[in-house]
Amino acid sequence: MVTSITLLWSIGALVGSVHGQSTLTANPEHSAIPSPYPNPYQYPEHHNNSWLQKHNETWFNASEPNSLWSNATDANGNYEAAYYPGRAPAIPLAVRSPYTSAWASTANNGSLNSQFPIFWDGSALGWEGIVTVDGISYEWMGIGSRSLPQLQTFIPAAPISTSYDSSYSNFSFAAGPIELIASFFSPMTPQDLCRTSIPLSYLSVSVISRDGGSHNVSLYTDVNGAWVTQPAAPLTWKMYESGNPVNGSNATSSSTEDLYTWIIQLQDQYEFGENYGQDANRAAQGVFPQWGNLTWSSTQGSAQSINFQSGYSVNQRFYYLLGQSLGNIVDDAFRSYTEQDPVFAFEHVLGEVGEMPTDPVVFTIGNVEQPAIRFLSSVGIESLDPWWSTPSCYGDLFSMIQFHYNDLPQARILAAQFEAKLKNDINVYYGNPDNNTVVNGASYPSTSWYDDTDGQNVAGTDQFGNQYIYNSDNAYGWLEPSDGCGSDGVAVPDMSEQQSYYAITALAARQITAGFVLTNNSRSVTSACSQTSSANASEPLAFQKEISSNGNMNTVDVIYPAMPFFLWINPNFLRYVLAPLYINQETNFYPNMYSMHDLGSHYPNATGHVEGDDEYMPVEESGNMIIMAYAIYRLGNTVSYLQEHYAILQQWAQYLVEYSLIPVVQLSTDDFAGQLANQTNLAIKGIVGLAAMAEISNAVGDTAQAQNYSITAQEYYNNWTEFAIDPSGRHTVLAYQWRSSWGLLYNTYPARLLNLSIIPDSLFQMQSDFYPSVSQLWGVPLDSRHYWTKSDWEMWTAATCQPATRRLFVDALAYWLNTTSSDRPFTDLYQTVHEGEPPESPDQIEFFARPVQGGLYSLLAMVAAGTYA
Repeated sequence: MVTSITLLWSIGALVGSVHGQSTLTANPEHSAIPSPYPNPYQYPEHHNNSWLQKHNETWFNASEPNSLWSNATDANGNYEAAYYPGRAPAIPLAVRSPYTSAWASTANNGSLNSQFPIFWDGSALGWEGIVTVDGISYEWMGIGSRSLPQLQTFIPAAPISTSYDSSYSNFSFAAGPIELIASFFSPMTPQDLCRTSIPLSYLSVSVISRDGGSHNVSLYTDVNGAWVTQPAAPLTWKMYESGNPVNGSNATSSSTEDLYTWIIQLQDQYEFGENYGQDANRAAQGVFPQWGNLTWSSTQGSAQSINFQSGYSVNQRFYYLLGQSLGNIVDDAFRSYTEQDPVFAFEHVLGEVGEMPTDPVVFTIGNVEQPAIRFLSSVGIESLDPWWSTPSCYGDLFSMIQFHYNDLPQARILAAQFEAKLKNDINVYYGNPDNNTVVNGASYPSTSWYDDTDGQNVAGTDQFGNQYIYNSDNAYGWLEPSDGCGSDGVAVPDMSEQQSYYAITALAARQITAGFVLTNNSRSVTSACSQTSSANASEPLAFQKEISSNGNMNTVDVIYPAMPFFLWINPNFLRYVLAPLYINQETNFYPNMYSMHDLGSHYPNATGHVEGDDEYMPVEESGNMIIMAYAIYRLGNTVSYLQEHYAILQQWAQYLVEYSLIPVVQLSTDDFAGQLANQTNLAIKGIVGLAAMAEISNAVGDTAQAQNYSITAQEYYNNWTEFAIDPSGRHTVLAYQWRSSWGLLYNTYPARLLNLSIIPDSLFQMQSDFYPSVSQLWGVPLDSRHYWTKSDWEMWTAATCQPATRRLFVDALAYWLNTTSSDRPFTDLYQTVHEGEPPESPDQIEFFARPVQGGLYSLLAMVAAGTYA
């Protein structure tokens, strides 16, 4: 639990991150500090608003900068950075694919240079950054310094600020008389399939003098083999100059534009295999590829020179710190990263740096697997190559690496377009499309909510003039006062819902798309391309990894919650990820009459379930597939898509006719909660699915079947209300006739999103009125059995509610995001009480970095569908 924090919620443009460039200026607040003073930002006044305002381009025209800070210190003894738009539990660094997934945890006051960067599962990744200024070196990334002898001239840089938007994570540090900005950029380009398929990310580093003087500066960066696989295994590596191997030593650069690339890979590879990572504090749970390679590239650019070297991490870093340049040497003693840890380094000599910011030193990094996916199709088991390797994209590995490196300016433009659309559509949803004003008035909370209240109720008035009470000794959060004690929950006072929603969706963006890979088409698709429009030779197939939960392939009930994101930004992407599921089932590789649960038990093997022994979720997945098919049509106007799959959609619809109203004991998507008979929320999914099927039949011209489905859906809904509504008439129950039970009725969201009239406004109103009566500090629990909740389903539910209840959901999630004790990428499963930690009873359940966070875009999907008013 974070103590004594101040939240400032003016969501801004994040240190110029819309353009991928930092607004670097000298800092007069500290210009009087003698140089080279090692830690000019060790005092809390570095958080003053004057400095932050100069580094913040406001989006909502708020009068204060958007940030979160505290007086806590990190492991280096430096005060925490100012965070904006909030302090996420982990900040994305290089997040592009299931295997390119590097993060900076902020847990325990962590900073980029007080712990190692981590893989999504918490496994440490070696990524070191050092800047040397006038002979004194400052560590700004990683903790490699802890393995070295103590040097008086080597100290940690002091964090100043950390910011993120949908594509960028920017970190600024004070390093003696200079300021360093590190910008980690994983561009969001979901409408550009070639660029989206590239599994590489950018790092740009710029410096500027803070004191007006001129200073001699060089940069050192390295990575280690932990990126390739864990646990350790023998590695091989090469250095390439513009695609040509550098075999000798003391190589020299012939051009400032020559691209130097380290290629590091396993000595013994196993195609389509995975190894388990190991977090020191938890059981093995992460997965690394057993084939492919890590690429790590840079050019000289505007630097005076570039040098490279591989070797034992301790020796190489130590000699650099003693003033010895890298020797352009490739260590030929291949080994694992646990045997005299080999690192792969670049040194950029910048020379004299003054008041003008340097041109960025640019790096690219990522794990590349080719082939990418094993796929069962009508022509047998196929190895599918990544989409970037197709002739319509980039072809071979080095062409892709070169293109990506040179593409940085255009990638910035495309990412800026995505960011602008995100902000604009949030403005549209909240009713101010033509200006940048704060819709809710107050731009930041005026109170530090975790101040000790000694068990006493604290009363106040929120931004809307409504009264509330709060007591930090209970888990209820903010309550509406009633006869001296709280009744219904209310939203966190003084937080802007609009700003909260931006902070949530911007953080989730890279995580969502990094759960997918795009591949070329299978031979079965290519041979049938004249007969199909959903998967043809000119379009990719998309494959999703169910990250952190069980590693399934194209899990239908993991694609389904992510649906709002793709409907908002590119409905065709949803079509690409469903295509392999249709191919498998329409070529009779699946024996059951209901939809399959997933395309394979473990990524990257999309080999299906020819015996029909996948996880048993028949109503869940059949309803999901029908609803998603109609959503693709509704937002993409592709009736041919429905015509092509109409036969199997009818098959699944018939299953819903027979089994959805009274669903027998089975799992729903929330399988961690166990099986349950007559699940109210599951039954309404089947009913909404039948209503969607009626619209599908109408679209393809089958009016007789459309009428049948419509009549059945309405009859089922009428019966459902008798079974599903609590006798109090205040809410639906979790399972039929289980009095006083309740749950989030998130499966009504598609009816509102797609304008299906099967759900009357009265049901939405009833549920909206009820949810505040069971809310907790961190939101509304998933159901009455446990305190845990799911962020994706909360946002689906929020989209069905009245504004006050919706605000309760949105602000509670944003508040959790900023104060959770979690140390991992954005989880979708956490407790609504205590510290918002992952559930531990009956078993510890940890979901991290999952693409289901596409569900957080539920409000924006309604903008795309025109159903938000």
